[in-house]
Amino acid sequence: MSNGNSYLEIKQSPELSGDVSLYGAKNAVLVIMASLLLTSGKSRLKNVPGSSDVLHMIKLLESLGAIVSFDQEAHELCVDTSGVNKWRVQPGIMKQMRASILVMGPLLARFSRADIALPGGCVIGTRPIDLHLKNLEKMGVSIDLNGSYLKTHVSRLSAQDIILDYPSVGATENIMMAAVSARGTTRIMNAALEPEVLDLMEVLKKMGARINTEIPATICIEGGHPLQPVNHELVPDRLEAGTLLCAAAITGGSVFLTNGKKEHLEVFLLKLEQMGHMISSGLDGNGILFKATQSPQAVSFKTAPYPGFPTDLQAPMMALQCLAQGKSIIDETVFENRLVHVRELQKMGAQISVEGSKAVVMGVEELYGASVIASDIRASCALAIAGLAAKGTTIMTGISHWQRGYDHLEEKFDQLGAAIGLFGLSGSPMHVSDLEVKSAEKG
Repeated sequence: MSNGNSYLEIKQSPELSGDVSLYGAKNAVLVIMASLLLTSGKSRLKNVPGSSDVLHMIKLLESLGAIVSFDQEAHELCVDTSGVNKWRVQPGIMKQMRASILVMGPLLARFSRADIALPGGCVIGTRPIDLHLKNLEKMGVSIDLNGSYLKTHVSRLSAQDIILDYPSVGATENIMMAAVSARGTTRIMNAALEPEVLDLMEVLKKMGARINTEIPATICIEGGHPLQPVNHELVPDRLEAGTLLCAAAITGGSVFLTNGKKEHLEVFLLKLEQMGHMISSGLDGNGILFKATQSPQAVSFKTAPYPGFPTDLQAPMMALQCLAQGKSIIDETVFENRLVHVRELQKMGAQISVEGSKAVVMGVEELYGASVIASDIRASCALAIAGLAAKGTTIMTGISHWQRGYDHLEEKFDQLGAAIGLFGLSGSPMHVSDLEVKSAEKG
């Protein structure tokens, strides 16, 4: 999708209201797509978002020999891995997104080799892959790093006890996918246990892998069992849920996320309640009902690995604090460069100061429309959310990040009553078909 050829126009909006459903989680679908390389045959995934990262992962799988079809209207993805016969990923594809590193574990499991370039993606910190590499080495993988290119091979993957220095989601997933082909039992201790990791685990179980979790934060994989293609419906995107709730909150609205899962957002929802917002479940206990307070109070929070406050919702939540009553102290402990959106919010009249990993937000009476630039996926959400409450018009460029993370999220905002639109530089509205063509051309 376009990088500098389009922009979002956001105008001060009325109270958002209505029902909306969530697409499958971006952070689950990409790794689950990679995991299909472990099998030979046709798999089907449901509720797949049509984000540009998904389209890039399709191109990656196709470059390895997979046959992929994606019905974007039905949100169904079919992947036939019978013809996969390559283990080298083209550098141009790797540079499009960080999630491309997640094919390393499956390719090592299938071919005992994986040649990949170091991945690209958002500039929000170093996000090192050393936890991937040193623990795969422990499982017997030889790694040759030449500049930005990795050549890896293994005679036979060895089951090991792995202790992660940090509960890295990507490292947990890569090791888990490699371990399903390693005879014996691999234990990943201090593992990431995000809902998206558990969704991958569910897919691997459907394939025939034997995996379970143990307390504290340990994943056990008994490897070496044959794996089969799967049918699977993705877990709803909790980050899309959080973004929609923040949009409703800043406009004083009320929304119902029909397939939202409260248990995936407990700390985030607690902070919204502390601001004065009301949250409950649907009549059958499913979904998330939200009603905003008209006098939000500022809250402080610190990001942390799951089940703590999600770093991916720090920026949208900061936008809410800009118009809340009082002072908020926000401590970003996960990524060192994830406060870049502060300067853009300041353009809109936000009173924010930054010292190290902490941002101090003093609530103001009003924000004002401005021209702003999105630096990463979640920053784009924060700026769009702020624009919904800002007087006048906000023009946001850098929307390739918005399109990487979401499937036309602006249309869901519009469905709830937001004054938001996606435009080309000519000033004409851009439609879904336009974006798909541009994505195909760029990929």
